[in-house]
Amino acid sequence: MHNTPVALITGASRGIGAAIALEFAANGYDLILTCNKSMDLLQALCEGITEKYLVKCTPVQADMSNESDVNRLFEEISQLDVLVNNAGISYIGLLSGMTWDAWQNVINTNLSSCFLTCRAAIPLMLQDHAGRIINISSVWGNVGASMETAYSASKGGMNALTKALAKELAPSGIQVNAIACGVIDTTMNACFTEEERAALQEEIPADRFGKPEEVAQLALHLAQAPDYLTGQIITLDGGWI
Repeated sequence: MHNTPVALITGASRGIGAAIALEFAANGYDLILTCNKSMDLLQALCEGITEKYLVKCTPVQADMSNESDVNRLFEEISQLDVLVNNAGISYIGLLSGMTWDAWQNVINTNLSSCFLTCRAAIPLMLQDHAGRIINISSVWGNVGASMETAYSASKGGMNALTKALAKELAPSGIQVNAIACGVIDTTMNACFTEEERAALQEEIPADRFGKPEEVAQLALHLAQAPDYLTGQIITLDGGWI
C-alpha cells in the first residue's frame, strides 16, 4: 500500500457519488472524480475537498460508457487502490414503450461502464496485489421493479458481474463487492410527488429514505473491510425489501 491511497469515484458531481467523495477525502484518500455533464458542480466539489481535507482531488469530464473516454482517463492514473462505480441513470416507463436507444443508454451507462472501468483498473491493482472495487447497485437489481425493467436489468447485471469478478480476482488479493441501495434521498428520486414519497416511506420499516452519507459510510467500510469479504451484494434499504 502506498502512503496515500487513491480512489476513483464515477458519477461524483452530486448525490451518492459526491457523498462518497467527501467520506473518502475525510479519511485521507486522494481522489479522481468523474462526471459526464455537470463539470461546474464537480470542479466546485473538488475545490472544496482540497481546501477542507488537504488531499488531491482531480475532476475529469468523461462518459464512463464510452471506451475511448475511459481509456483516456486511465492513461493519467498510475496508482489506484479503490474503484467506486457509481455513475448511473434511471428510466421510468413501460418496457413496451421504451426505444432501443433508451434501453442501450441505460445498459451502457449503468453496466457497460463497470466493465470498462474494471478492465482498466485491474492491471493497476495487480501491481500491488491489492485493491477494492465497490459497485453502487440497487435493490431493483435483486428483485426487479415494475416500470424500471432496463434499470433493474442493468443493476442485476452489475450484481452478477460483482460476484463473478470477485471470484476471478480473489486469488490476486482484490475484493469486489456491491451496495444494493434502497430509496436514497437524492435528485434521482426527486421525480416523486409528496404523496408518492409519503406512500413509499410508509413501506420502509425504518420509516425514512436513506441518506447519501449512509451509502458513503458503507462504501468506506467496504474499502477497509477484511480481505475475506468479497463477492457480496450488501443491501442498504432500511429493512424495506
